[in-house]
Parts: sequence; C-alpha cells; structure tokens
Amino acid sequence: MKKKILVARAVFPEVLARLEQHFEVASNQQDEPLTAAQLADQLRDKEGAFTTGGERIDAQLLAAAPALKICANMAVGYNNFDLPAMTARGVLGTNTPDVLTETTADFGFALLMATARRVTESEHFLRAGKWQRWSYDMFAGSDVHGTTLGILGMGRIGQGIARRGAHGFGMAVIYHNRSRLPAATEAQCKARYVSKEELLRTADHLVLVLPYSPESHHAIGAAELALMKPTANLINIARGGIVDDAALAAALRARTIAAAGLDVYEGEPKLHPDLLTVPNVVLTPHIASSTVPTRRAMADLAADNLIGFLVNGKPLTPLNPEVLAKGR
Repeated sequence: MKKKILVARAVFPEVLARLEQHFEVASNQQDEPLTAAQLADQLRDKEGAFTTGGERIDAQLLAAAPALKICANMAVGYNNFDLPAMTARGVLGTNTPDVLTETTADFGFALLMATARRVTESEHFLRAGKWQRWSYDMFAGSDVHGTTLGILGMGRIGQGIARRGAHGFGMAVIYHNRSRLPAATEAQCKARYVSKEELLRTADHLVLVLPYSPESHHAIGAAELALMKPTANLINIARGGIVDDAALAAALRARTIAAAGLDVYEGEPKLHPDLLTVPNVVLTPHIASSTVPTRRAMADLAADNLIGFLVNGKPLTPLNPEVLAKGR
C-alpha cells in the first residue's frame, strides 16, 4: 500500500508524476486555494503534505490530521508553519533553501533598480499617451552606482545582494543582522556591520531580506521610516508583515522617503488599498524566485523531502530535526 499525500496547490506535471511513483497522491492541479477547513479535511488521512507557503499548518489543523508526518514547503520561508506545534505533534517540516538564493538576489536588485529609476511610473506615463516632449527632470530618479546599499537581514540572499551591489555597482554596503557575519564573509561581500539605527539613517537603498517572525513583525514602521533619508528607497523581498504597509503608504505619500519596491505584503494576495494610490511604489506579486529553473528546483527539493522522509527516512532539509531524533 502506497502512503497517502496531498499536493495542496498546482505543481509541475513532471514533479507530480514522480510523486505518484511513490505515493497515492491527492492533487490540486486546478490550483484553487484551500480554506483551512478544506485543508484539514484533505489531510485527515494523509501522511504527507506538499505545501507552497500559503497553507497554514497549526495546532488546530494538526488535531484534525492524526496521520500527518511531514509538511514539505515549496519555499524557503515557513511562517505558514507553527513549528513548535508541529514538533510537539511529531510532524516534520521542511523547506527549500539554497536553490533560490541567486535568483531571488537577482530579482531584489532588479526591484531596487526599477524603484530607483522610476520604471513603473514612467511606463504608466508612456502607456497613457502622456509623453509629448522631453524635459530635463522628467522622471529623474536616484543613482544606484556609488551609493550606499543597506541590507537588513544578511543571510544567503542578503549576501547575494551585497555582492551584486559592491562588486557590480561600486556601492558601499552596510548591513544589520541578529548576529554579525564572520570577517571572511564580510570581506567577500565588502560589507560593514552597523546598528539598525545607523542602517536606517545612512542607506540610500535599503533592502529587507530578514525572515518573518513575531519579533520582526513591523520591523519597519512609521518610526523607522522617519529615520530614513527623504531621498532613500525601500525594497522588501522578505515577507509581508515585516513592513507596516499602512505606515509605508503614508510615508510615500508624504515623501518621507523617495520610493519603495515591494514584492511581499501583509495579508497577501490582498494589498493595503493605499499602496495602489501612491505613484512612487513598484509593486510585484511575490515573484522574486519566479524563474522556470528555480521554481522547478524548489518543487523538486520539496518532492525529494517527501520521498526522502516517507520512503527512505532521510529528508534533505529538515526545519525541526528533533522530530527525527524522537521518531514517530
């Protein structure tokens, strides 16, 4: 008898076919997001779940899924997992680190440049047929080369952005993190550790790459935005909830900062309505890792974790490995 798993959202057909070689698979290729009640009902008799970051795995759901042994996230982030509750129930969580680092860093830098050079504003202006003549200050933005790049959260992706800025654009790189990086890593990134306040006050372009947690909720709010330069740009490719979106919209309207580039939002896919009414923001729908090779690598790693654990007892990227030590 094959073990039963749920694939909670649509995934590459080739990945689904590989999972079907090992498991009895209930899939959602129509890609309709499941409500909490629907997810609980689907997982009632499943030992594994292939999740994509939008499915909340918490104590209430776990109580309704007594057979569940592993949830494999097709994402590096896992704030949809209540990891302590999963650990208490002996349910393993896995994610997909490393395979999306460089692609996400590419996009972070692309969003930084689009924000600094006012790409979205100027494209909307052009598409609306408003371009009638050239002027010296038309959509004049801010330079990227030779400016100060600030990074809040200096993990793998943050380091990738730092390398792009320092080596490709001659930027001075400063960063703040929960802990300082080793000297060799700082040298590789040409990055200097500073306090959070100095980061906010000094950066011309501030990129957020820290993981979401209760401690990082609204790490950037009205008080933090007020410390930034009025010419500064803010880029968020981390997680929604790290920025107070209402406070950011107000700061953009008041020109407390120059502009923002956002790929993540509080309560996504819903957006704070005020973000749609300010022109000086570039908005993208959580696509930082969205290239075909990278998304395929993420899906393959999530599948490898399910196969590795449920078939071979060896997941590749466990988030709570103490579950493995206990056994279940």
